[in-house]
Amino acid sequence: MPPPLRLARAPLSSLPARTQWRRLASAAASGPNPVAASASSSHFQVFNRNTKRLQRDRSAANANASRRVDYLREKVADRLVERLMYIKRTFPTVLDLGAGACHIAHALTRYKPSPEEAQTVNPTEKKIERLICTDLSHTLLHRDADIPPFSEPTHPLLPTIERQVLDEEHIATHFPPNHFSAVVSSLSLHWINNLPFLLQQVNSLLAPDAPFVAAMMGGDSLYELRTSLQLAEMERMGGVSPRVSPLADVKDIGGLLQGAGLKMLTVDVDDIIVTYPDMFALMLDLQQMGEGNAVLGREMGAVSREILMAAEGIYQELHGELPEAGSTESEGEAAQKKVLPATFRIIYMIGWKEGPNQPKPLKRGSGEINIKDILESGGKK
Repeated sequence: MPPPLRLARAPLSSLPARTQWRRLASAAASGPNPVAASASSSHFQVFNRNTKRLQRDRSAANANASRRVDYLREKVADRLVERLMYIKRTFPTVLDLGAGACHIAHALTRYKPSPEEAQTVNPTEKKIERLICTDLSHTLLHRDADIPPFSEPTHPLLPTIERQVLDEEHIATHFPPNHFSAVVSSLSLHWINNLPFLLQQVNSLLAPDAPFVAAMMGGDSLYELRTSLQLAEMERMGGVSPRVSPLADVKDIGGLLQGAGLKMLTVDVDDIIVTYPDMFALMLDLQQMGEGNAVLGREMGAVSREILMAAEGIYQELHGELPEAGSTESEGEAAQKKVLPATFRIIYMIGWKEGPNQPKPLKRGSGEINIKDILESGGKK
């Protein structure tokens, strides 16, 4: 795994009162999830999709505040586009699942290959002709429609954008089979209730020998926040509530992709560590990202001030770090105040729909050399 990327959260000119941050763990009143397929309706529901839609609507309602916290989505979209550029083909029609504010489309216009990448990638080639962006939230999906590059689509790498508001959990009900030359997704799959069923739908929508390229939050993401809240609740309340959503582990992703029928799998992990001045700044950013808690079994209502203050102290004690050299704080302040790291573990995956021209392994027993003989001879013939 490559070394983690470290980012510093941009400071705010003014912050809301801390009492507003207590609302992160509370969510809007939830209704039943819409069900569009029988395979999904019979599956245990973990997340309330209606709550997640409302959270995204509210986060995007303040466009400037929403854009300020795009740093994580932009970085992941950039790295996803890098992987897409290495595939030596163009894609006439691509589906973007959970597109948010069309971050992948924007990342295509920012792409600049390194000198090593320029040897294999044509930076002026239009990779995607038509990109269908889908999301639960109309407000988030259309947030940047009237600003560049979308307001003046003259960039040579910007595809034709088509926005559709729909629930990606039932994506196969909206498009015909074997329709897309590629399916992409960036930081949306971790809110899907039935991930195996969604991957099966993706496989059905892909044309033969077409790739699925995605990035999702998983593993030990936000373990610092998770442990701090759990320890604070154990100390104050004698028990814990699901304050941070459950996430898939990297070791499970390969099996899920294979179970959905995808071939030639590639899965890798990348840690992005963002530093914050305190836990409340992290919680505020998560809220403005639309990444608030949407677990059905969560405790309703705001987290108590007592638990939050205890969690802040635990976070400082267990995970706090001294600011790096060059910080805007004076040396005296830096010596007394720590910054808090938050780890976002990103799982990248690529899987291909089976096609007639794909490389295939030879039949079992068709080998002419016994590997046992090679190992026993020390590699000598």
